[in-house]
Amino acid sequence: MSEVGKLPDKIPLFRGHTAAVLDTDWNPFDETMVASASDDGKIGIWKVPEGFTLRPVGEDVDDIKDVEPVKFLTGHSKKVGHIQFHPVAENILASSSGDYTVRIWDIEQGKALYTLPHKDLITSFAFNHDGSLLATASRDKKLRVWDIRQEKIISEGAGHAGAKASRVVWLGDSDRLATTGFSRMSDRQLGVWNATDLASGPIGSFIVLDSSAGICMPFYDEGTKCLYLAGKGDGNIRYFEFVNDEFIALSEYQSIEPQRGMGVLPRRALDVKQHEVVRFYKMVNDSLIEPVQFFVPRRADTFQDDIYPEARAGEHALTAEEWASGKNSAPKVISLADVFDGKTGSSFIPEKKPEQPAPKSEPKSEPKSEAKEAPKEEPKEEPKPAAVKEEPKTETKEVSTPATPSTPRSIKQDDTDIFASKDVQKFLAKDAEKEDEGEKEDEDSAWKDEDDIVIVKDDKIPSSSTKSNAVAEETKPEPATPTSSTPVDDEPKPTETKEPETKEPETKKPEPTEATTNGNVHTPLLPKSLHETLSQHGVDKTVEVLVDHVTKLTTTVQSLLADVEKKHSHIQSLEAKLEQALKK
Repeated sequence: MSEVGKLPDKIPLFRGHTAAVLDTDWNPFDETMVASASDDGKIGIWKVPEGFTLRPVGEDVDDIKDVEPVKFLTGHSKKVGHIQFHPVAENILASSSGDYTVRIWDIEQGKALYTLPHKDLITSFAFNHDGSLLATASRDKKLRVWDIRQEKIISEGAGHAGAKASRVVWLGDSDRLATTGFSRMSDRQLGVWNATDLASGPIGSFIVLDSSAGICMPFYDEGTKCLYLAGKGDGNIRYFEFVNDEFIALSEYQSIEPQRGMGVLPRRALDVKQHEVVRFYKMVNDSLIEPVQFFVPRRADTFQDDIYPEARAGEHALTAEEWASGKNSAPKVISLADVFDGKTGSSFIPEKKPEQPAPKSEPKSEPKSEAKEAPKEEPKEEPKPAAVKEEPKTETKEVSTPATPSTPRSIKQDDTDIFASKDVQKFLAKDAEKEDEGEKEDEDSAWKDEDDIVIVKDDKIPSSSTKSNAVAEETKPEPATPTSSTPVDDEPKPTETKEPETKEPETKKPEPTEATTNGNVHTPLLPKSLHETLSQHGVDKTVEVLVDHVTKLTTTVQSLLADVEKKHSHIQSLEAKLEQALKK
């Protein structure tokens, strides 16, 4: 992995299969061994030669030799679609095939130890924490949990109702499974299951993700208890924290480059000094694989034990013979503090500048608050990869803006919240100051650009509609909020001449009044009706008018959101009809 960049035109290849390679998996206990599954029905076992390089120099350039397999595992009658090494036992490999079977192999002996028959094509499978059980998902829309050595189903239930393939992953050392799949209407779904009682269905209900067509590839991180969902065919990676049988949405990494496949680096190889929590290797196309790294932005230079529990050591706990005889064992683990202190090294950690992790992924320590504040822009910006990509930042902001209409709801719940706003509070405080009742309020009500921007975003939604002229008039006072604070300070001063008659300087300021009538500087601040109301009836009546304006704006925004939901539902139904027509 240190040989990054563009490869030469001629490189050594691993040749041996007579058809397309469909899946690969590295041996977790031997970094030089990799297995491959092929359309030719064979499983290839390969050893990376010592000193292997993709960039030969000197005389080696003209004498590049391909790598041949150590052995083939044969027994499946049709193509082999998925393979996975056992998480605890040495030289144990599982494979699924188009012959509707999952086979458990002893690589050393070159034979299948166990066969798990299914009624349809197996689309995904996963070992549990100690490798004693195997969960499978198949095209017959069933989930099954097998006792491998007994070759017996211990739990079975109906999975996702959609016709597309499902994926399954075991959630650490618990008895919970996570699946991704599709509904009958082709919505992408996420589900949590009790592995011992699949017949009862998912715990709670399915979480609807979106309506995209690509399969979600699930990856569970045992250290942070986070589930990452990478969409096949899109550039997004969602991530959730698993707490109390629920998935709490944290955030989403976005990229304009879709992924065709994804691999994850073992936790023992993470860059713990830079607070890296997960690293993916994203296959963009046949000639490009790029790393996508997630970091927790912490300034501390000490080991962070809350995000780095013990990790799998990369050493087998059982031999193939011991496991086949019925023994079980938890995986061997190491302390990542030893990696941090340099007692245990890793060849996977690339050299990088220490300042890179600063803008990276959000901390995991506050998952619940982030789940509630998901529409905010800050969490969207945080999960950035180490690879230089500017586009995802702008995409993330665009995704978050439609959620801003939630602001009017809080205004509607309590009218007093309106006047806690910096905008309105500033206006009211100026009048209250001259009545000797609100000097402190005036000091606490500074105009801020952030508040102005939020209000403008909310108002852009109704202003773009073609509802009524009244709505257009109501939006006039708000767009002026992002302007400079100078007209704001001048505007209320014409009303100040009413009450404090002792101050001579205030009688010398007729210009602001003329500006509000003839100029363009102050006119957008408030409608003429509000100026008249303020001058004739005072603050209380003005407040009532403002409340009425806000209520109307809130109603308009809610109606627009309802229209958007209807259109979205209509589009989904059309997609479903189109899919049915294509199937016919």
